Amino acid sequence: MKNRTSRARLRPCAFAALSLVAALAHAQAPALQETVVTATRTAQPLTDIVADVSVVDRETIEAAGANGLVDLLARLPGVEITRNGGVGNSSNVFLRGAEGRFAAVYIDGVRVDSQSVGGAVWEQIPLSQIDRIEVLRGPAAAVYGSDAIGGVIQLFTKKGEGTAAPYVGVGLGTHNLRRIEAGVSGASGAFDYALGLAREQSDGYDIRDSAGHNPDRDGYRSTAGNARLGLQINAAHRLDATLLANQMESGYDGFTYTPASPENDQNDNRMHTAGLTWSAKWTDAFSSRVSVTDSVSRYETTPSYYLTRTHLRGYLWQNEYRLGAHLFTAALERREDGLTNAPIDRERSQDALALGWGYHANGHTLQVNLRHDSDSEFGGKDTGSIAYGYALTPTLRATASAGTAFRAPTLYQRFSAYGDASLKPEEGRNVEVGLRYASGATTASVVAYRNRVNNLIIFDGTATACGALYGCYNSVGRAEYKGVTLAAGHRIAGVTLRGSIDFQNPRDLTTGKLLQRRARRHASFGADTVLAGWTLGAEVQASGRRFENAANTQVLSGYALVNLYASTRIARDFTLLARVDNLSDKDYQVARTYVAPGRTLYVGLKWAPR
Repeated sequence: MKNRTSRARLRPCAFAALSLVAALAHAQAPALQETVVTATRTAQPLTDIVADVSVVDRETIEAAGANGLVDLLARLPGVEITRNGGVGNSSNVFLRGAEGRFAAVYIDGVRVDSQSVGGAVWEQIPLSQIDRIEVLRGPAAAVYGSDAIGGVIQLFTKKGEGTAAPYVGVGLGTHNLRRIEAGVSGASGAFDYALGLAREQSDGYDIRDSAGHNPDRDGYRSTAGNARLGLQINAAHRLDATLLANQMESGYDGFTYTPASPENDQNDNRMHTAGLTWSAKWTDAFSSRVSVTDSVSRYETTPSYYLTRTHLRGYLWQNEYRLGAHLFTAALERREDGLTNAPIDRERSQDALALGWGYHANGHTLQVNLRHDSDSEFGGKDTGSIAYGYALTPTLRATASAGTAFRAPTLYQRFSAYGDASLKPEEGRNVEVGLRYASGATTASVVAYRNRVNNLIIFDGTATACGALYGCYNSVGRAEYKGVTLAAGHRIAGVTLRGSIDFQNPRDLTTGKLLQRRARRHASFGADTVLAGWTLGAEVQASGRRFENAANTQVLSGYALVNLYASTRIARDFTLLARVDNLSDKDYQVARTYVAPGRTLYVGLKWAPR
């Protein structure tokens, strides 16, 4: 390994300098007229939202080049990632330093989760099929139920509109990366459609640097597709159907390699989501939505055999009533979770009632939500939240909120050989305050938060209650996630600046140690402009020191990365994209002994008739 890691460490003075720049940058700051649905599960203008939300549009996704979904999320405020090597390998996303399983994840309204490890299996989700992303930072269990202790991430596929719009794209990159994609979207009368397919393959690189590992190249191949269909029955009724599927096969380095028997370890990840929704507008004031959703997450390894399969099904009846400046919501929801992971073959269900009231008038915004979940395994759980915003001036707004949240233990945590059937739900209590400024092309915000979690489920290598030789899960941990997020955006002389910086302190309250793989400071900055027909952009991503283990004795050094991208239309219907990630070829790790990609180049060409 190159001896550059120590030089990548970010010292406090460097962060202080970067924070001055942060006053002029905000990652993917949504426009004021933007409509979002994640905060309350209903479509609302951004000006009516008190929650801390970021939006990523299709143009930003396309500029990501050959990166995976988690790489794109890492450029947002309050987001950190870990990954065991490159694209296709085990990944995790931390919102405000909270555990990865504390982010509720949805694709077109379909919940995705693993009842084995807990949380979404990020490497299974194909970025090529995603058209828009909304990220809500802060608890939302009073709206979504279990899982949303740290926040919510909603992913949306493309919706068809206008005349038929086909596209075909190809790309080549470092590590013999090859990509091809095609699709079409549009609308005809009452019917709209969007279809997409993508195939991506890479020879990869050796993702481990530990002694005795398999020195092979750990590549991947992904085949993904999606379909989104809509039918406007009449002015008041609409049907929507969505389907997304992906198979991701990737190489990894296990722990049983011997030169005499050099077998290549392989992951086989498969997932699909499907949803059917009927939306009805009964009057100008009253509307409702009924949806049925289904998702499967399957993970298998060979030749060291392991197989786990999570099957989720959901039913939602959402109602909205608008009365002047008031919005009332009421929802009934049922969630069914199933896990097959030999010898486990278990199911459970949760039935919920959720109520909400929102008010927006005369500079005041108030949002109150209450929810009761009844779990077939551990009984009932109540959660609530209240959020208030006040426009101090036409451009400056103050916000404050408080909320409770929970996550039910996974079926694996309760019923595996290492499980404990008496595990309690993890419980969180969050408070936060913020200031947000918006005037024309200039935005700025500061949000301070504190989220305390009790009954934190950890794997205790010394526990013996489950009878396993190497330890058991228990729910006696306590953690605190607190910090400040600064973000801003500005446009000057034709250059758009954006970025954010996070100061946080995610700690284990029992030991006082910093939580694993999370930095106390991390930042992301970007700038782009148009010059001579080219869109030119640059990004800087930086992270402070982290620790691999709970004892804080294994250090993951800080790092700073520079990425560059450029795109131009080379003919009426053709667009060329070039992107370089990790320009200085930094050696760094986000998981110990797993090598992050070095400098990579991607060049893509897309045909999309205009």
